[in-house]
Amino acid sequence: MAPLIDVAGLTKGYGRKRGIIDVSFEVIEGEVFGFLGPNGAGKTTTMRLLMALLYPNAGGARIAGLDCWRRSVDVKRVVGYLPGELAFDPNLTGGQILAYFSNLRGGVDRAYVSALISRLDLDPTRRFRHYSHGNKQKVGLIQAFMHRPRLLILDEPTSGLDPLNQHEFERMVAEVRGEGRTVLLSSHILSEVESACDRVGIIREGRLVRVGGVAEVKDIRRHEVDLTFATEPSADAFRDLAGVERLEALPDGRTLRLIVQGDIDPVLKMAARYHVTTFVSREPSLEDVFLRFYQKGSPAREDAPGVAS
Repeated sequence: MAPLIDVAGLTKGYGRKRGIIDVSFEVIEGEVFGFLGPNGAGKTTTMRLLMALLYPNAGGARIAGLDCWRRSVDVKRVVGYLPGELAFDPNLTGGQILAYFSNLRGGVDRAYVSALISRLDLDPTRRFRHYSHGNKQKVGLIQAFMHRPRLLILDEPTSGLDPLNQHEFERMVAEVRGEGRTVLLSSHILSEVESACDRVGIIREGRLVRVGGVAEVKDIRRHEVDLTFATEPSADAFRDLAGVERLEALPDGRTLRLIVQGDIDPVLKMAARYHVTTFVSREPSLEDVFLRFYQKGSPAREDAPGVAS
């Protein structure tokens, strides 16, 4: 089966500033592909290139077999695009903006648009300039989904959304997948990619360093866990567990602090053998994870499956 998105050697620089370097990947029709990386890694640049909003210095890309630049109008007919920064007329209401995009596309199913407005709890009568960041994001999402495109390209789609709307967005993506349509979304949130995507590409400093199944993300996930017990615990019981990189006994004598790489399940099962009074787990930012897992200046691990250099 030919890929719906085919990116080959895509490179874009901004003078002395880095853009992306030799990025290559494929997205198969019907899958949800996550583009994961810290802010500034090159996710937005890649998506803007696919939408022909930028021109590359080298390489190429095709969507549905169409060259993204030579056939950009045809490409846009099959794509629903949510940019990283929305630039709608601030004096129009949300409803007027959606009506404009509906007309631009030759008309859409109004009942479906109304359903999206209801699901995301958007007030379409307010002017765009009066919306919060989250409500502005809802307008962007609705205009991307409203024509039921074959492909959705979504740049940080849950930015500004509250947890309820994040969950609704995940349901919308699952429905798109269920209909055999395709999603390419970018994120810097590990849990978001794990819950929504079939495969993931990890980008760092403009280079795609890994491509593979969502299980790839678990290799870079880290947790800082504080376990407080009713009585002084045995640190040795936790020290040699799979994934435990560091263990520290805190001054109170009843709390252990662990740094856990990957699956946290072994730690939870061991803790369940004791009387735990407090359990706290913190997930570091993706920037912190990348600084540790991909040490600055070092290449991607050669033994990692799906490495793209």
